[in-house]
Amino acid sequence: MTAEPPPPGGPPSRPAGAAASPGAWAVLLGITVVGATADLVSKNIAFARIAGAPVVVRRADVLALAPADLSPTLIPPHDPVTVIPSILEFRLLLNPGAVFGVGAGKRWFFVVFTMLAAAAALWMFTRWTRAPDRLAHAALGLILAGGVGNLYDRLVYGCVRDFLHPLPGVLLPFGLTWPGGEAEVWPWVSNVADALLLVGIGILAVMLWRSAPGDHPAAGSAGPVSGASE
Repeated sequence: MTAEPPPPGGPPSRPAGAAASPGAWAVLLGITVVGATADLVSKNIAFARIAGAPVVVRRADVLALAPADLSPTLIPPHDPVTVIPSILEFRLLLNPGAVFGVGAGKRWFFVVFTMLAAAAALWMFTRWTRAPDRLAHAALGLILAGGVGNLYDRLVYGCVRDFLHPLPGVLLPFGLTWPGGEAEVWPWVSNVADALLLVGIGILAVMLWRSAPGDHPAAGSAGPVSGASE
């Protein structure tokens, strides 16, 4: 039996959930595929060119070494490639941990964690967003792309290939240092996947912070970020 249309002046119908929207899936999967591809291609190019000769990373070699010995042993000494002075340089590093080098050597922990994070992102997409929430879908796509890019490295190489060093040589003010003694504002070397993750998480954090309390699923809405995008 066909449902009666809502009476004139009645409450407006809610937008469909993202799970039922081909456009929402197109944004999510399109950004995931493009982002993960950009990450893997950029890593391949970086490890082929930055050191002056191709650097081949083999999983067996990585697993045979202690985490602290990966880069000194498997990457030849090379001068960083300056892209923009004090803004960005390229230099190669093998990271056995996560973003910022956290958890070195716990490869399988991060493999499982990445899979769980991807499942959580898909859950947020299907349960917390509606069809019009394109910015939220794009942010979740960035998170998935970053997770897929680094997950591929951990499974294939046993570590993550890094080459982006933002703000090289820029020091913390007042002689401050990070735990461990690093004095640079950004001492970490990362990759495109890390950048996608940070941008995606940042977008979601801002959207959730700006959402009204009544937008939370517990209040009966389809998602906390509905209406945040145009």
